Amino acid sequence: MYDKELIFKRYPQLAVCQEDMEKALGILVDSIKNGGKLLICGNGGSCSDSDHIAGECLKGFLKKRALSPEEKANWQQAYGDEGAWVADTLQGGFCAINLPGFAAPISAVCNDTDPQLMYAQLVWAMGKPGDVLIGLSTSGGAKNVKYAAQAAKQRGMQVISLTGQKTSPLSELADAAIRVPAQETYQVQEYHLPVYHWLCAALEDVLFPD
Repeated sequence: MYDKELIFKRYPQLAVCQEDMEKALGILVDSIKNGGKLLICGNGGSCSDSDHIAGECLKGFLKKRALSPEEKANWQQAYGDEGAWVADTLQGGFCAINLPGFAAPISAVCNDTDPQLMYAQLVWAMGKPGDVLIGLSTSGGAKNVKYAAQAAKQRGMQVISLTGQKTSPLSELADAAIRVPAQETYQVQEYHLPVYHWLCAALEDVLFPD
């Protein structure tokens, strides 16, 4: 079982975020268990973090996430020995979509409408009630992420924000606002990494208990 307290021993400064991290975890667990998906966005270094988070969700992170015996049997029945090998190799995952990865539609939004709506357009098109948006912004002031959060709220989604320590337009929109204790961009990003690793590991522990 993942030691949820370890992060606060390694990064004691993050203790001020623990309540909001637990709240964010609860939002994610409820969403995924009820068929929801995760949309993620950010700019610059936070764009890279968005992709990183998706990667930890779509395949095994700390666990192998083996398929169930029933799933393995279905694969073998359908495709024989080859199916058995595929089923033994695949890992469980849940739907996490890195919005910055949609280069073509993002470029279309930037060219045809307004670049500040690049993420909001994708959230509006793909989001549904019960889904979750994670918006990352070191300052909390990125307008394209803020508008994505607004679109998420209008779609009946919940919003988790990862920002620096000050209250910001993005954190004020969030259902769970994780404000790490730093303001310098690189220092905020240094804290964001252990925070979202904690979220991914704790979520994996709940969804894949074996």
